[in-house]
Amino acid sequence: MKIFVLSVILANLVISMATYKVDQLPAPLTNLGEGPHWDWKTQNLYYVDIYGGTINRYSYAENKTYSATVEKEPVISFIVPVEGNDSEFAIGIGRRVGVVTWDGKSATAKVTRLVGQVEQDDHKYKTNRFNDGKADPKGRLFAGTMRLEECGDIFDARLGALYKFTKDGVFHKLKSNIGISNGLAWNEKTNKFYYIDSCALDVKEHSYNPVTGEISNPQVLLDFSVNGERPGFVPDGMTIDSEGNLYVALWGGNKVLKVNPQTAKVDLEIAMPCSQVTSAAFGGPNLDILYVTTAGTERDSPQPPPAGGVFAVTGLGVKGTKMARANV
Repeated sequence: MKIFVLSVILANLVISMATYKVDQLPAPLTNLGEGPHWDWKTQNLYYVDIYGGTINRYSYAENKTYSATVEKEPVISFIVPVEGNDSEFAIGIGRRVGVVTWDGKSATAKVTRLVGQVEQDDHKYKTNRFNDGKADPKGRLFAGTMRLEECGDIFDARLGALYKFTKDGVFHKLKSNIGISNGLAWNEKTNKFYYIDSCALDVKEHSYNPVTGEISNPQVLLDFSVNGERPGFVPDGMTIDSEGNLYVALWGGNKVLKVNPQTAKVDLEIAMPCSQVTSAAFGGPNLDILYVTTAGTERDSPQPPPAGGVFAVTGLGVKGTKMARANV
């Protein structure tokens, strides 16, 4: 498999002829906007503000965003609609996964049942939390953990892991020694799984078994380090289009990269109007709008508006794949 470091990629950038437009959605600015999920059944975009403590719904039909706090849960790391119930959502809360009931309009919501918890050794993992989470094409919830940002440099500890939840009520550990468990994407046509540990500064490709959900044979697809050193950004969330191209959000990089896994090259840089780009998901009635979340939280420098906004990128000339609901 070909592996390209970022300096080589950008020096040989293949720019797509696609023209695109970036528009900000009518939504509150987030502290740490994350985890966009387009629910094609209801035509809504769901996402979270992790440290703003809200779950959010953007209604395409109304062009309006609704937000709710979750009772007694100040930190919400991801949101995935639950299969079979339009008002239930799996959410990450600390090192737990719960199901919240929300009508999509009320200003408050409540966790109605607990799915389970990982890393129960408080002595070792008390500073960990869930981060990114999605359902695989069969509805199995995949979610990973990381050490809290407030504990220091994110590169100093690798206490996180990636888990798969199965309907027998068990979290199965798929990866350990993770810095920040982030982007997740599946290609059903090729049975490949793509994963980002932000601290590894790369995108890894795995073999994926659709029957069991197991992953194997990790290979570095794209290495963002420059001569073995950190660049001025880290890869964050990720999504995939119907042609198998990946869209990688760059925290600190002001952009989303369109990556062709067949060539391991960047085919397009999608410039965003703020630095801390967190994730992306295809949505809209035709699955041809790329929704992008960002963060307004101040990390290394002040982040003026529109940082923290949610954006719709149109005119890319591609379509996404349907995101699955979670079987929990």
